[in-house]
Amino acid sequence: MKNKILLVLTILFGLMMVNSGLNKFFNYMPMPEDMPEETMKIFGAFMTIKWLMPLIALGEIVGGVLIAIPKTRALGAIVIFPIMVGIVVHHLTHDPAGVVIGLILFLINIWVIIEEKNRYMHMIK
Repeated sequence: MKNKILLVLTILFGLMMVNSGLNKFFNYMPMPEDMPEETMKIFGAFMTIKWLMPLIALGEIVGGVLIAIPKTRALGAIVIFPIMVGIVVHHLTHDPAGVVIGLILFLINIWVIIEEKNRYMHMIK
């Protein structure tokens, strides 16, 4: 039962990450109107660094696809982990309204890492 729940959560997690990454390339989801001004300034600064958002988008897409596939889930969890840390830290410091979904996704990512820990042990030894 736990494996089925994890499978469903990782597929949804992966789809959310892929969607977020594709949106950074194609801008098909409108930005919220009530975004704090500080957050708008931060995104404006990110846009001045031309390579940053495409790199994050690529990481989200690759990590999302990898985490959704059970065989590559361990690699996907590691690929997406730094992006999830950035999302949670951003929401904790600049936009607390979105921190709940960020923390939920972060906890799913941590759960996958814990479940797949045997695949990481050979790198630590």
